Amino acid sequence: MSIAVRRRFAALAARPDAEIDLVEAALLVAAEEYTDLDVRHYRRVLDRLCDGARMRVGEAAIGARGGLGPCEVVGALNRYLFEECGFRGNREAYYDPRNSFLNEVLDRRLGIPISLSLVYIEVGRRAGLPLVGIGFPGHFLVGCDAPEGRLLIDPFDGGKLLTEFDCIAILTRLHGRPVPLARHYLAPIGPRAFLVRMLANLKSIYLEREDYCRALAAAERILLLTPDAAEERRDRGLIHLKLQAFSLAASDLEAYLQARREAQDRDQVTRYLTTVRQILARLN
Repeated sequence: MSIAVRRRFAALAARPDAEIDLVEAALLVAAEEYTDLDVRHYRRVLDRLCDGARMRVGEAAIGARGGLGPCEVVGALNRYLFEECGFRGNREAYYDPRNSFLNEVLDRRLGIPISLSLVYIEVGRRAGLPLVGIGFPGHFLVGCDAPEGRLLIDPFDGGKLLTEFDCIAILTRLHGRPVPLARHYLAPIGPRAFLVRMLANLKSIYLEREDYCRALAAAERILLLTPDAAEERRDRGLIHLKLQAFSLAASDLEAYLQARREAQDRDQVTRYLTTVRQILARLN
């Protein structure tokens, strides 16, 4: 881990939500994995994509008789990003960590819903679209405010416009049973929540691979963004336990139990903490 990169990320995370530069922060997440990553280079790559999008939207506007509405602009942006530039969802290797690193997404033109949404939002905003991230459960989406209501866009599926029925179908597929569409599922999220979700995806992938050092790095950055997230303290404590960092594990698990006195998993976490304390007693 680069201490300098982590410090830069911590400085960004300490800013008010509206002042967090999402692109910069996402590239700093990648820079811990790719130690020679040139953040400025990838910002320029994104800038060139934005220039191309503005040109394509402008060309579409010239050919339109009554001017372009949001749906037409979305269509022009979709053709540019997904047909001309070749961005697409990585269905073949969905859980490849590279899908979560912005530099890899820009190089390979492959990603998962949240990383493709990041590219889509940044490029689309500079093409004149009022875009927001939608933290839909299990499948990140993009929202576009329009006079007729908010459009729901799925960058993982080539920028497809979704209806509420499509969203219910996504929930049903994820849960294996019909699930009602709660309104807060479609609420916009800010840069902080966006980054937390990106890092949570990485943490989950690394835990599944038993790559505890990388999982720890993801958990630490989540806590920089959300220092009061008790469940993240618990998860970091369990990762510390896997890494045999017993004192750090005890500290995190104790903090979780103090913050969540009515937690459903309190008994289980208490057993972990008891085990850690027993180990520490033997070591002392």
